[in-house]
Amino acid sequence: MAGVLEGIRVLDFGRYIAGPFCGTMLADLGAEVIRIEKLEGSEDRWVTPVAEGGEGAMFLQMGRNKLGLTLNPVKPAGREIVKKLIAVSDVVIANLPYEDLKKMGIDYDTISAVNPRIILATNSTFGSEGPYATRVGFDTIGQAMSGAMYLSGDGEVPTRANTPYVDFSSALLSTVGVLAALMDRAKSGKGQKVETALLRTAINIANGHLIEQAMLNLNRVATLNRGFTAGPSDTFKCKDGWIYAMTIGQPLFVRWCRLMGNEDLAADPRFKDDLARGDNGEALSDIMQKWCDSRTVAEALEALEANRIPAGAVYTPQQALDDRHVNEAGFFHSMEFPGAAKPIPVLQEPVKLSRTPLTIRRRAPKLGEHTDAILQELGYTTTDIAKLRADRIV
Repeated sequence: MAGVLEGIRVLDFGRYIAGPFCGTMLADLGAEVIRIEKLEGSEDRWVTPVAEGGEGAMFLQMGRNKLGLTLNPVKPAGREIVKKLIAVSDVVIANLPYEDLKKMGIDYDTISAVNPRIILATNSTFGSEGPYATRVGFDTIGQAMSGAMYLSGDGEVPTRANTPYVDFSSALLSTVGVLAALMDRAKSGKGQKVETALLRTAINIANGHLIEQAMLNLNRVATLNRGFTAGPSDTFKCKDGWIYAMTIGQPLFVRWCRLMGNEDLAADPRFKDDLARGDNGEALSDIMQKWCDSRTVAEALEALEANRIPAGAVYTPQQALDDRHVNEAGFFHSMEFPGAAKPIPVLQEPVKLSRTPLTIRRRAPKLGEHTDAILQELGYTTTDIAKLRADRIV
């Protein structure tokens, strides 16, 4: 079945997550995405190696559905290849410093002069404006400078999330921007630049906390896993593991009080509303913890679900892989890869469309796997390609 972006060609110059995952989403939607790497392979190909050739877990996720091309776009012959690709493409993805875009000939002014219909999706740490525009950074810089890291942890040591949510969120916002630009181009015939920035994304996610600070000046500090504006909302240790349970709103709180065997708690002025329950959350967490002390994870979750109180087990990565729902609902696509000892569990589809589903049609490419085929399509002969290889252009 054809994807909704069939016929769209994307050049993915991205690195790590914020750029490449945008390309992955577009590829899952049916676009032809060409991942363009350094001749020795881009750094993100080798992060957390899990295959015999050295390919890393992150690349195997980000590289699905993509063709692989190696290229040195700084040399004149390499820039000529870039120009030819731009002329027959629809989208360019590049989460690289602006100076690097200029050197590679993929800044918006340059590529739009070649192809006025082209769309450029860029991501940087701080954006193209402001005093930090030329600084570099990663996901955690966004977490740190948005206030999110300060509000995470035990209140003494600011704590980052190990999962790079700022990178992934930036990639998803970039995907939305590219899709909007494609819709506009269908009407106007013109391309445009789509820009995201890690700090902008991180502040978007933390915006509610920042608004509260601006309006109320509460100067909150981290409370480990306990919620600020609801309760009980916390992690709880059971006899054989941990759970997270969250109670928001009066109906949920009343049901929780009934489950705890103390309906009088609902009339306690300390717990009159969500904000008060957040302010006095430690007392509520203590009650819940005593209840969990005598129960297994399964017993606690069964009772909470019977009372329609949101809760879930705190899994190890292996438990997440083994979860019955994850497997029976078909969350994973088992992807073969040369040099991998066993199939790789790649998420089947981040979003489900009923009529035009996202699909995984090919594994991540080996380094430069499709270079010859792509160059031949551009008109290069076998002799031309051999010279380009000899000159370290591809």
